[in-house]
Amino acid sequence: MAGGGFGTGTGGGDFEAKITPLVIISCILASSGGLMFGYDVGISGGVTSMPEFLREFFPTVYKKNSQPGLESNYCKYDNQGLQLFTSSLYLAALVATFVASYTTKLLGRKLTMLMAGIFFLVGTAFNAAAVNLAMLIIGRILLGCGVGFANQAVPLFLSEIAPTRIRGALNILFQLNITIGILFANLINYGTAKIEGGYGWRVSLGLAGIPACLLTVGSLIVVDTPNSLIERGKLEEGKAVLKRIRGVDNVDPEFLEIVEASRVAQEVKHPFRNLLKRRNRPQLVIAIWMQIFQQFTGINAIMFYAPVLFQTLGFKSDASLYSAVITGAVNVLSTVVSIYFVDRAGRRVLLLEAGVQMFLSQLVVAIIMGFKVKDHSNNLGHVLAIVVVVMVCSFVSSFAWSWGPLGWLIPSETFPLEARSAGQSVAVCTNMLFTFVIAQAFLSMLCNMKFGIFLFFTFWVFVMTIFVVVLIPETKGVPIEEMTERVWKQHWFWKRFMDDLEDDPKGKMHA
Repeated sequence: MAGGGFGTGTGGGDFEAKITPLVIISCILASSGGLMFGYDVGISGGVTSMPEFLREFFPTVYKKNSQPGLESNYCKYDNQGLQLFTSSLYLAALVATFVASYTTKLLGRKLTMLMAGIFFLVGTAFNAAAVNLAMLIIGRILLGCGVGFANQAVPLFLSEIAPTRIRGALNILFQLNITIGILFANLINYGTAKIEGGYGWRVSLGLAGIPACLLTVGSLIVVDTPNSLIERGKLEEGKAVLKRIRGVDNVDPEFLEIVEASRVAQEVKHPFRNLLKRRNRPQLVIAIWMQIFQQFTGINAIMFYAPVLFQTLGFKSDASLYSAVITGAVNVLSTVVSIYFVDRAGRRVLLLEAGVQMFLSQLVVAIIMGFKVKDHSNNLGHVLAIVVVVMVCSFVSSFAWSWGPLGWLIPSETFPLEARSAGQSVAVCTNMLFTFVIAQAFLSMLCNMKFGIFLFFTFWVFVMTIFVVVLIPETKGVPIEEMTERVWKQHWFWKRFMDDLEDDPKGKMHA
């Protein structure tokens, strides 16, 4: 769209922009939605390995765990109700995402984030006060609605408010906060597991109120994005906000580009039908597959159930929470690595390097488990136990600088404006659907496939690395509005989907 027709001397959309405090603050507040999501992912694994929690809500699992030899090492936690506690959140998020795609469009990014915060607060209250399984599940479902709303609004908000040159880095703030949330959850579980009197799990679940408050208060403070204001017809307000967040007076080139993009977007009456148009095919295919692959790396299996997994390997309860804290910390540090490299090395380099590293790490874990962890015996010596933790860390770190953040970044930056809200929806939905499938199935798969589960994930890592080589183009440093010209039309495979732009009157806007 911005073929330089506005006289921006830098070849398109590298518009004048200072990195203003307002942008930084807005991004930090908005990305606290990630903190909330991460906390929920991390907390459930630790809570479900706490004996008091199991005794109160899942007596059968408690029994399996308290009597050694009763059940295979791999099957101690295989229980549909227990998996539902973890996975109901994702099912709710899946449904909420569709609703959120309309609220992000009609009410703006800011209000959608506020709604997410409120869902989180109510859900947390239900969970911390739960006296039966129903209350627990209702709480998790409300948290899921919050996750759906936050995951829909936050990445869009970040992509739209960030200046092009640091878009990748600011967008990864969301992922960084997810990892910090997971780490905090692990640390808190480690602490609350020691509380005498058996209410530690209530503290763990209740502390989710802190990130929930951050998001709620944050969404009251931030400005809505210029794209969102303009899309809803508030042109003057949009321009004023644009001046504030860019820190320069001459925002006309960028303003006109957003207005034009939004005019094209207005003509689209059915966003989801529009998403299926041939010219949006490359973005759609990549967005969907990136979400599926992100789950099939096996990362969430490891993150949700890290304490449970390490216990299966024969670590004591304390040690397993401790190992989960280590993986959590590695996760945070590696995400910081990707913030540094994503706009320098580019997206593809990170994805390809990590593919090799994840493949090897999982393979080693599978081999060690295959030889050493049998149904009723556990010969993991001290050395091998350390090797497993190191390999899990190596896997987590490579995921955290590749598929973790980029699985969200690439879809949010490649869709054209008229398909962006719907595209983000489909991405989040696919992600939640497969997260749900893995959360619901993992413990049963572990029980039935034993160490083979790691070989299953290894195979998928191989497949997704081939996918990157062949089908994912480099998008670093390309302004969002110029993706069609500079990325899709240049790609050996995807360019054939762009040839109908000339015949389509609306397509002329892009061409």
